Amino acid sequence: MTDRERITAYIDSLDPGHGELCDEIAREAREQGVPVVRRETASFLETLVAAFQPLQILEIGTAVGYSALLMAQVMPARGHITTIENYEPRIRKARENLARAGQEERITLLEGDATRHLEVLSGPYDLIFVDGAKGQYIHWLPRILELLAPGGLLVSDNMLQDGDILASRFAVERRNRTIHARMREYLYTLKHTPGLITSILPVGDGVTVSVKEKLPSGLPDGYDR
Repeated sequence: MTDRERITAYIDSLDPGHGELCDEIAREAREQGVPVVRRETASFLETLVAAFQPLQILEIGTAVGYSALLMAQVMPARGHITTIENYEPRIRKARENLARAGQEERITLLEGDATRHLEVLSGPYDLIFVDGAKGQYIHWLPRILELLAPGGLLVSDNMLQDGDILASRFAVERRNRTIHARMREYLYTLKHTPGLITSILPVGDGVTVSVKEKLPSGLPDGYDR
């Protein structure tokens, strides 16, 4: 076991869980091979939402509803989540889980292609959580930034691709090279887009947190932004 694996195991051993239902949903999903956020990422996301208290949240990639329910537990009482899922079997399970949690009114599940939904959503959103098709992150980004409120947070998951992101494209399996290139482009764009402040964190499989800067107002004379 590597040092990183030992640290992760220790952190996970301290995790008290996220409520009986959420823990059950996560356990079932992992047993069935459904991609839900890792334990460390779940705790980080829950803490972020609890601290930031976003009223309007957009999630791309519902899976079975686990991360949406995590966020719903700690967002403001009048908060709302819009979440998008394209894979029919997961949609059915997600709707079942939202009903079990009694969160159908606070979480709106949109079915179908995220690109199509992003075109018609109006926003603005205080927090956008991206955990969908990895090869599409870079294509969604311009519209995501339009939908993100000034001062809002963009959180993206699975950024390190189990370490593959560090490798040369020629060291990555041929079938994964397109995603590898697009994820690298996405990371570079997040770090180099004016008006966007981004941190890349080795949490879970890698998380980025980006803040869309507010336009300065009422700054003192001579203040150089």
